[in-house]
Amino acid sequence: MTTQKDRTVIVTGAAQGIGFAIAQSFIDNGDFVAIFDLNLEAAEEAATKLGHAKGFQVNVANEESVKTAIDQLIAERGTVDVLVNNAGLQYISPVEDFPVEKWDLLNDVMLKGPFLTIKHVIPTMKKQQKGRIINISSAHGRMPDAYKSAYCAAKYGVVGLSDVTALETAKHGITCNVIMPGPVRTELIEKQLPKLAEQDGTTVEEALNHHILGKQWMKRLLEPSEIGATAVFLASDGAAAITGESIGVTGGA
Repeated sequence: MTTQKDRTVIVTGAAQGIGFAIAQSFIDNGDFVAIFDLNLEAAEEAATKLGHAKGFQVNVANEESVKTAIDQLIAERGTVDVLVNNAGLQYISPVEDFPVEKWDLLNDVMLKGPFLTIKHVIPTMKKQQKGRIINISSAHGRMPDAYKSAYCAAKYGVVGLSDVTALETAKHGITCNVIMPGPVRTELIEKQLPKLAEQDGTTVEEALNHHILGKQWMKRLLEPSEIGATAVFLASDGAAAITGESIGVTGGA
């Protein structure tokens, strides 16, 4: 899929879930993955499982933490070829009850975080006149859902950030695209279902069908590896002319 092997790939939030699957997909493609995660122990454990990887303790919402990790990675590997911004979290609450500190946390991780990592990889990508930036948004980056105001705001914002990045870097051999996953079989979804059911006054199964699968055509949870495969494609030579695009991997929605 790409002629270059052993590229240096950053995946944020890759200690588990979708991020781990994305990291696995790049390693299967012959690349090296730097796992950026707030939990160093989890990042190192994931790196050990994956093989051709290394864990870094990074708070993506803190510029010094991001810059230090990227500088260290470049010192060790020479450059950064691919950046995948995946780190995320969820909080469920009606807008009128939504805690400000949770609003700030979600937007710091899922919008400020991608901004900071992009800011600090662009110089090395410009220097080599080649790079791939892939931001993980969500189907809720184009379609709202109740009780997820901060999550939707951040995921909509990622699309705008990505489009501007794509425009600014297009003449430097850099592409920037968005993947919008639908309902993926992860711990994040499993944890939010009881809260959604409580908010609606329904069962967990009803909440799954209403909030997660109700609008989806295939009526199934997606596998994390399906998101990983899309990321590897967008980072490939075959996707060199794809930039500023938001690609839904939703199962139909």
